[in-house]
Amino acid sequence: MRESVKSLRIPRFRRFTTVQLLVALGLLFVAFPFVEEFKGGNVIVSVLFSLVLLSAVLAVAERKRVLVVAIVLAIPAIGGRWINHLQPDLVPPSVFLSAGLILVGFVVANLLRFVLRAPSVNVEVLCASIAAYLMLGLMWTMAYWLVDQLTPGGAFSFNTTTGKQSMNGFNAFYFSFITLSTVGFGDITPVARIARWLAAMEAMTGLLYVAVLIARLVALYSTPKSNDS
Repeated sequence: MRESVKSLRIPRFRRFTTVQLLVALGLLFVAFPFVEEFKGGNVIVSVLFSLVLLSAVLAVAERKRVLVVAIVLAIPAIGGRWINHLQPDLVPPSVFLSAGLILVGFVVANLLRFVLRAPSVNVEVLCASIAAYLMLGLMWTMAYWLVDQLTPGGAFSFNTTTGKQSMNGFNAFYFSFITLSTVGFGDITPVARIARWLAAMEAMTGLLYVAVLIARLVALYSTPKSNDS
């Protein structure tokens, strides 16, 4: 009896939190290019960034052990972001970026684990697939930002004279997603070896993710039909 109740509750909890994660990601992605240049825009970005990370923690909170690990990883990521915002000299960006990278990687791994082990396609699986893809882009955003912090001005070359000539904030976000989608306009070029390696890994990940996930979702969708026939 307990197992049947548990099987009914967990999917409902997961589905809600995964949709919440998608909404939080959507808010961050829509607001990022517009609010960053405004006075107080960094506060909005910090709020949306924290909301995404908290939603990500809830999205993978299926088991108590996973929830505890996610919370432990989220504390330095979110706390470091806000301390850096309020006291930049106290905590450098590399602290919350490193913690955020680990947390997002952990979330992506758990989302993909859920998708690959799902017995059939439903709203939960689709939301988890989309969220994992967007979180991958966010993970590389922080990676590029971190590389730029560790090697200021030497990791990336900007072929335009407009905007900020650094990979802080939206520039890293923009470069990450055009690389993940393998578009590559050429206005930002990785120069340092680590930056080139990250760009190459992201481009390959973007291609493989789409190919593997589409194949997996098609297989899940067609399996129940073949069983019914």
